[in-house]
Amino acid sequence: MSIEQTLMERSGSKCELCGATEHLSVLEVAPSDGSAEQSILVCETCKTQIEHPEQTDSNHWRCLNDSMWSAVPAVQVMAYRMLHRLRGEGWPQELLDMMYMEDDTRAWAESGLPAESQDDSPKTVDSNGTELLAGDSVTLIKDLDVKGAGFTAKRGTLVKNIRLTDNPLHIEGKVNGTDIVLVAAYLKKA
Repeated sequence: MSIEQTLMERSGSKCELCGATEHLSVLEVAPSDGSAEQSILVCETCKTQIEHPEQTDSNHWRCLNDSMWSAVPAVQVMAYRMLHRLRGEGWPQELLDMMYMEDDTRAWAESGLPAESQDDSPKTVDSNGTELLAGDSVTLIKDLDVKGAGFTAKRGTLVKNIRLTDNPLHIEGKVNGTDIVLVAAYLKKA
């Protein structure tokens, strides 16, 4: 029996990801030895979006809510990889958090993920260029007038357990019992 016939029988002649019944073909789940166990049956829509990420329609992949529970490891692997690709949308991350796979299946799924590229988002850094992280302690290097609070935060003041903001130029912290936003350039990591 050919791989395609084996997959047709296994899947009930449906796409193993979205359930479509037309334009089905075999997709090897890399790294693959070309066997039916390491291949899945997919529709043209799924195959195109898997092979061409720029054409991905995230709404199409809501079908993974069902297919991620497949007993077939190759289907689990592809569902995991697609959810990982779409995790910035919000809903896929929830599914990834719920998904269970055996350790060897998870290793297979993760081996096919693209290497995490360096995060190009700007980092929050202090006056010396040291990266600041949530929970760090910092010291003020300059007296700062706190607008609306009626006091001046003095140079040398220690601010513990800072919080990062959406703006990499600012952090939040508590000075004199008041939560304030501070300019990172006027701080030094303690």
